[in-house]
Amino acid sequence: MKSSSDRPTGTAILLAPIPLLLLLLLLLCSSIGRGSSQGCSKDSPLVGFSADLGMIQHQLRGRVTILDDCSFRVTGFDMIQGSPHVCWWGSLGEDFRNLTQGFPVSAAPLNHTLLSDDMEFQLLENVTWEKIQVLAVWDEITASDFGHVVLDSSWKNSSSSSSSQRKVPATVLENCVELSPLYRLRWSLLPGNSSSLPGNGSSVDIALEAVVPETKYMAFGWAMPGKENYLMMNADVVVAGFKNRDTPFAEDYYISKYSECNWDFQNPSGVCPDVVYDSSSDNSTTVLVHGQHVDGVAFVRYNRPLYSSDTKLDVSIDPSANMTVIWALGPLKPPDSLQPFYWPQNHGGPGRVSFGHVNLVLSDAVNQCSGPLVATEAEPTIDVIVADRGSPLVVTSEEAAHYPNPPSPTKVLHINKKEAPIVQVERGVPVIFSIQAGHDVAFYITSDPVGGATNPNETIFAGGPDAHGVLSHPLALSWLPNRTTPDEVYYQAFFEKKMGWKIQVVDGGLSDMYNSSVVLAEQQVTVFWTTSGTNISFAVRGERKSGYLAISFGRGMVNSFAYVGWVGADGTGYVKSYWIDGRDASNIHQTSEELWDRRCSSEKGAVTFEFTRSLQPRCSSDNDKACKKNVVDPSVPLRIVWAMGSKWDANFPSDRNMHDRTSRKATVIYLEKGAAEADEEVKPVLVVHGFMMFLAWAVLFPGGVVAARYLKHLENNVWFQAHTYLQYSGVTVMLLAFLFAAAELRGLHTETVHVKLGLFSILLACFQPVNAFFRPAKSPPGQQQHKLRMIWEYLHVYSGRGVLVFGLVTLASGMSLLADIYGSEHVRGFEWALLGWVFMVSGIIGYLELRQFWNKGKAREAPPAWDADGRSVHVLDDSDEEREDDSAGLLVNGNSRHEFPAASRGMEVQLEAFH
Repeated sequence: MKSSSDRPTGTAILLAPIPLLLLLLLLLCSSIGRGSSQGCSKDSPLVGFSADLGMIQHQLRGRVTILDDCSFRVTGFDMIQGSPHVCWWGSLGEDFRNLTQGFPVSAAPLNHTLLSDDMEFQLLENVTWEKIQVLAVWDEITASDFGHVVLDSSWKNSSSSSSSQRKVPATVLENCVELSPLYRLRWSLLPGNSSSLPGNGSSVDIALEAVVPETKYMAFGWAMPGKENYLMMNADVVVAGFKNRDTPFAEDYYISKYSECNWDFQNPSGVCPDVVYDSSSDNSTTVLVHGQHVDGVAFVRYNRPLYSSDTKLDVSIDPSANMTVIWALGPLKPPDSLQPFYWPQNHGGPGRVSFGHVNLVLSDAVNQCSGPLVATEAEPTIDVIVADRGSPLVVTSEEAAHYPNPPSPTKVLHINKKEAPIVQVERGVPVIFSIQAGHDVAFYITSDPVGGATNPNETIFAGGPDAHGVLSHPLALSWLPNRTTPDEVYYQAFFEKKMGWKIQVVDGGLSDMYNSSVVLAEQQVTVFWTTSGTNISFAVRGERKSGYLAISFGRGMVNSFAYVGWVGADGTGYVKSYWIDGRDASNIHQTSEELWDRRCSSEKGAVTFEFTRSLQPRCSSDNDKACKKNVVDPSVPLRIVWAMGSKWDANFPSDRNMHDRTSRKATVIYLEKGAAEADEEVKPVLVVHGFMMFLAWAVLFPGGVVAARYLKHLENNVWFQAHTYLQYSGVTVMLLAFLFAAAELRGLHTETVHVKLGLFSILLACFQPVNAFFRPAKSPPGQQQHKLRMIWEYLHVYSGRGVLVFGLVTLASGMSLLADIYGSEHVRGFEWALLGWVFMVSGIIGYLELRQFWNKGKAREAPPAWDADGRSVHVLDDSDEEREDDSAGLLVNGNSRHEFPAASRGMEVQLEAFH
């Protein structure tokens, strides 16, 4: 027995059936919903209506039948796949305005190729047949009509459902035979009133459908009964084709000889029209019904009687008999001044491709054609204009006649007098449009295939609302497609939809697509580049076959940033960046640097790859320190080396990834100037420049300072002469070295720190002799020195010492610049030499200063020196560092002297110029 707590409560009993009720309700709703045709009423007068879809694009074909108020069926549904946005579309009319303002009527997608399918479709819940007068297959993105059918609610009152639809170019026939992979025969027997004719009908509609251009013919006909070997001889054929885009034809021909027609009314022979053989012959047995050339497929439909009274030139057809038919495809010769007919020329080519025969019973139901014919040549009937450099494209607006993307507006854009042609342009080649379409038509280039500037997501590449002009005052619009321009864009009107058409953007030569290019060392690799704002784009092309191609920024592959391009086994191109810190495969590390616009291809085995990167690298990983160091400064020379190999494995680099060929030296590229030079040893002229500057600043100028400070004890002013000669020699050598460098660089360039320091040092050095020339006179003996003299002494001494230090810093910056340009290994010897010289001179000066300090100490212990007049000898006080003790020299034995030579007593005290 269950306890009371285990018993279900009243509420639980009431709620228990609810899930079951909900389930039943859900099933009931689904059974009566509009998703099932069984639940739809049949009140609409369109129920039972059946008509063929008119083919406009994408080889659309099929027969539409309305089943009930919310569904319809399409049988024999053919269509070449379009965009993902193709759907069933409804409108109130088949004109441009109504179709472009239509609406989707079914949720079923039509984004795939259809192969003679039989399909049912459901209308959307808010759509009824009363709202639809035209049912179309529509591409919403391109506002493109693939084909449609006009719904006729009065069809029941018509004599036949097909009679009202004959206004629509019908491409649907009951039977189809594939004559060759590129050629199909379609036919439908039409009933007649004469019972005396054999078979079930009095005439036959025949359609010839083939993947051929407008310049070729399609021939089909019946062989003369009884002919077994020479089937074409005495055959009754129809030759069909196009005189131009708008004018199809289908005419009776008779074959009397295997040759082109010999047009001679006395004795004609060959493949000639019936009228050539018999001018009195009734040439109306073949009646053209419809012809079109869509998506590269020619379609010509004609009607002919089964029975003909002309037994000489025509063959009567028994639809129930197994008869032999012949066919051919070949070039068509248009009329000229000598003959007024279209001559079919020799079909040539292999059998079963360009000509052949089959046995056919017209009354049999045959359908060997699955799906539409697909032309390999895209849009062959549309005019194509190739933009030439420097030649303007004239843009006008004219009436629409053959707009390539139906439905079309009343007026469309013409370019060079061609209606809405495809324009082909090359990346890197400027295109000039001369706009003369009127002030009410503004021209622009956009990513939107419809135009009208109503798409908020469109990209405008050129033009806009102000890009309009007329014949008397045309507007010149220049546009430069670059490597980032999509492969397909559109020229359109800014204020109206669907007035223009496509622009195909193709890759030109890399030299057109990039601003600068250089050939790297060994002439095996070419590098192209373009700098744009904060980004730089590179293209690298190998001149020889290889499995991969790599370049690296640096003097070699070691300690460099490498970019590798290769084509994988699946044909996909790859471009990736790496950091290389050694000579083994294990030292190759992929970086997280972000690259975009990456492309890699291989033509005849030679690899070409492209990429764009930021000057300041973008790294997807914050821990990738190597990536963050990969900075490209266009103002600094960039060294590039290259390598090629047989195979590259991005995931597992191994020793096999090591290069087969590589450059022996780097190439220095000046990105801003668009120039390059081989990375060689230091140039001789720069060596001379450096040596002369070293001689001036490290030998002559310091020598002059040493002479002024430590040689004053010598007689006859030797110190002054040595000081003067050394300083002037230093200035001369310095100026010559400056001229050598300026001549080598072909001008004065102040971009680098070394040049700025050098110019300032030269100015200071030239100031010293000018300063010495204007020194104030010395006061007479026994008088206090004038203040100007004292100021000059301080200025001359300290400026001389300062400029000497500044010059040595400039020498060091020159060494650093050489290391940046040519690599530290090329200037390391110079750096050590300069450092050694500085240490040696510093040691000598330190020793002399120490000796002078000792001698001063001894001089203080001795009695003061007096001159012949009994006055104390005045010298600069060393304790203040701006005066010199010329009474005691360091190059003597250090003993104090109380008397001076006569020659020196009257000598004026001089200060060294560069101290």
